[in-house]
Amino acid sequence: MPSSNSEPAGQIQAAEKRQPAIELQDACLSFGERTLWDNLSFSVMPGEFVAVLGPNGCGKTTLLRVLLGLQELDRGTVRVAGQSARRGNREVGYIPQQKMLPENTPLRGRDLVALGVQGHRWGPGLPSRKTKSRVNELISRVKAESFADRPVGLLSGGEQQRLRAVQAVAGKPRVLLCDEPLLSLDLNHQRAVSSLIHQQTVDQDSAVLFVTHEINPVLPFVDKVLFLAGGRFNMGHPDEVLTSEVLSDLYGSHIDVLRSKNRVAIVGLPDGIAHNHQEGTF
Repeated sequence: MPSSNSEPAGQIQAAEKRQPAIELQDACLSFGERTLWDNLSFSVMPGEFVAVLGPNGCGKTTLLRVLLGLQELDRGTVRVAGQSARRGNREVGYIPQQKMLPENTPLRGRDLVALGVQGHRWGPGLPSRKTKSRVNELISRVKAESFADRPVGLLSGGEQQRLRAVQAVAGKPRVLLCDEPLLSLDLNHQRAVSSLIHQQTVDQDSAVLFVTHEINPVLPFVDKVLFLAGGRFNMGHPDEVLTSEVLSDLYGSHIDVLRSKNRVAIVGLPDGIAHNHQEGTF
C-alpha cells in the first residue's frame, strides 16, 4: 500500500516536466585574459523559444558548445534535459552552423533526414514504412522535395541547411540547440525553417535555444531573448530586452532601437562591433 503522502504518478510526471530543460547557474568562461561571460544564470522551460543575440565574439556559439558538453565552464553549473551537460545526449537536437558536406558524401538528402528519424537504430537494411512516411513529412515541411533524392554533397549550402534542420527535429528532442540555422536561406525558406522549429515547441514541448544575427524572421515565435555583449547579459521578453535603454547599458554606448510591425532595427552600434547581419537590423 502506498503511503498517504505519496503523490499520484501523473502529478510527479507533471512536476518533472516543468523543471527547466536548460539551466545555467553562475557560469563563467574565459579564454586567457578574456572573459566571455561571468555569473551567467538563466533557465529555459519546456516549450520556450529563446533567441540568443549579440555581437561576434560574445560567446553565443561557445554557449551551445557548453550545453552540448563540448566545452567545460571555468565555474558554475549547467544542466540540460534534466542532467549534467554531456556529449551524445539523445534528448538534445542540434543544428550546427552551416558547413558544406564533402561532395562524395554517400548519402541522399532523404538518407540524411532518415538518420535523424532512426537515430542510434540506423544500420543495414531498408527504412520501414513508418520511417519513410516520417521522412517524407519532414522533407515536405521545408519544401525540399525537389532535391531530396540528390547526393547531399552536391546540394547548395541552403539546401543542406534545410535538411539539417529537419534532421535535428526528427528525433523529437526535449532540447533543440540551433546555431545560425537561417544562414544562406532566402526569406521564404527562413520562414519555413523558423516555423518548423517553432512547431517543435508546440507539438513536443521542446525547449529551443536559437542563436541568430537576424531576429526578425523568428520574432513572431520568440518567448524570450538572451542578449550577450561585453561579458554581460540581459534576458527577458523581446519588448523588455530589445530597447534603447537595455542595449545602451549592455554596450556602454547609446543605441537606438527602432520598431515597426514585426520588425526590429538597431542603430548606433559602437565602431568595431560586428554582427554579421545587414547593417542596422537584428
